[in-house]
Amino acid sequence: MSFLSALMPREGQFFTMFNEHAALVVKGGRELCDLLHEYADVSGRATRTRRIEEIEHEADRVTREAVELLHKTFVTPFDRDVIHRLISRMDDILDLIQDTAETLVLYDIQHLTAEANHLANLVQICCERVEAATVLLSSMKNAREILKICEDIDGLESDADRVMRGAVSKLFRDETDDRQLIKLKAVYELLEATTDKCQDVANVIEGVVLENG
Repeated sequence: MSFLSALMPREGQFFTMFNEHAALVVKGGRELCDLLHEYADVSGRATRTRRIEEIEHEADRVTREAVELLHKTFVTPFDRDVIHRLISRMDDILDLIQDTAETLVLYDIQHLTAEANHLANLVQICCERVEAATVLLSSMKNAREILKICEDIDGLESDADRVMRGAVSKLFRDETDDRQLIKLKAVYELLEATTDKCQDVANVIEGVVLENG
């Protein structure tokens, strides 16, 4: 490779990595949602938890490769700090998805609630909207559509916050087992925090669009 070619822009590689990571976010969100909805299938819990761990490791690889490319690239599609923040925030989503799955195991939770499933649904939808915004990011011609998706994610995060507060309130009213209350409250909070991380990604993407659109 010549010195000149080494300095040529590699913008397309960044967008490929963003899209690859976003697809893994969706896979993780769906696995988590399936884990919670089919929680009665004891044998399936370990399989889905293992899949989530594998997805998270794969996302870590993409994150590392993106950071390495950032250090090697002369011209970037937008500000370097923003690129690093975007890929890191997406990684945060999968970290929390994995944390949630591991908490179910560590706390030996045997039964889940409708509220936990509702929050899992919102996590999955948020993850899908993150991917939808990410794949459009390579062209500012998509600015209006991207901003609309970011607005959707903000609304979904607000929905998750309301569901979590209502679920915790119900726990304190109805749950007589203190240990179960503590365990479920932790799960609710992790699920809601995952939607917060999706909103963080949306905020980064929104900033990119507003600065470059």
